[in-house]
Amino acid sequence: MFIDFFYHLKNHKIPVSVKEYLTLLEVLRERVMPPSLDDFYHLARLTLVKDETLFDRFDQAFGLFVKNLPATLPAGPDIPLDWLISQMQKNLTPEEKAALEKHGWDKLMEMFKERLQEQKERHAGGSKWVGTGGTSPFGNSGYHPEGIRVGGPSAGNRTAVKVWEERRFREYDDQQELGTRNFKVALRRLRRFAREGAAEELDLDDTIRSTARNAGFLDVKMVPERHNAVNVLMLLDVGGSMDDHIARVEELFSASRSEFRNLEVWYFHNCPYERFWRYDAGGRRVYTDTWELLRTYNTNWRVIFVGDATMSPYEIVHPGGSVEHYNKEAGAVWLARILDAWPKAVWLNPEPQAYWQYRQSIDVIRNIMQNHMYPVTMTGIEAAMRQLSK
Repeated sequence: MFIDFFYHLKNHKIPVSVKEYLTLLEVLRERVMPPSLDDFYHLARLTLVKDETLFDRFDQAFGLFVKNLPATLPAGPDIPLDWLISQMQKNLTPEEKAALEKHGWDKLMEMFKERLQEQKERHAGGSKWVGTGGTSPFGNSGYHPEGIRVGGPSAGNRTAVKVWEERRFREYDDQQELGTRNFKVALRRLRRFAREGAAEELDLDDTIRSTARNAGFLDVKMVPERHNAVNVLMLLDVGGSMDDHIARVEELFSASRSEFRNLEVWYFHNCPYERFWRYDAGGRRVYTDTWELLRTYNTNWRVIFVGDATMSPYEIVHPGGSVEHYNKEAGAVWLARILDAWPKAVWLNPEPQAYWQYRQSIDVIRNIMQNHMYPVTMTGIEAAMRQLSK
């Protein structure tokens, strides 16, 4: 298998040498890691890839290679891919959905560990095992009010409290042109921050009027520059349910880039935790500790969260609740620290306001934000800017 893996990487233009391949085999013989696919991935990348710009190419090659593993490796605790291929999607009535039991975080994680140890074959349409299209809390393409999505895309219910896979999200485009005139007008309300600076910009219309009134003698009129001198820290939720709002958020982001001279942008997913990130030129995340951000930006910065606040409440109030990593402290703890460091903060929510009452997580975030959550509309942005300019 390993020699096939070696040639597979070479075929995908990853410059792996024989020496590096032998180093990988030597480390495997020493048994320095548990025999799991995740650990093998990290070990192989460490020993075989010399240039971090090739990490994405390695990820793609590795993913293609492991697709064939269930047919060649003996059954183990890892979940075979064919168990997770959806062959049906369960359609339940509202009454049937209401009858399904929520297990709670601790019991749910305990049950998941038990299923991984006990399950020996593929299941579909059931209510217990890891599979597809059923009412089990584990798998994909089915329905459960509080489950763990394993493999496959979301069925659209957005009730998973954990996603058992690595999630990669792209950053927003700051070159996006605004789509409609009304939205342009709404975003210009961001200028309601205190405008500072010298008169540096030519006011062409007033110059023409003043010159005409001055019998044709040039009378130049200047106005304060359009860019605001206020410091803005924009924290953007990316990926997951935010994919539904990409166009609108990119418009908001693009306008903010053009309007604010001092704009710093960081990314998070669903709820802020102990780290934020930016993207490098290769599209990979570069993480920074939240504590570092709290030390870097002083209290003069205004904070604008942009996110739909649509997630499992566990992600906000429970340690370990994050869908993509283990967080030692709850998201609510980190939100409180952020608001303590930057009291002038608002949350812009692209989710239609009519849906807010049906999202428990939105209610939790609104309470933490002391009701300073606003829709991404003309009136919503105006209200948010008034709040920040107080």
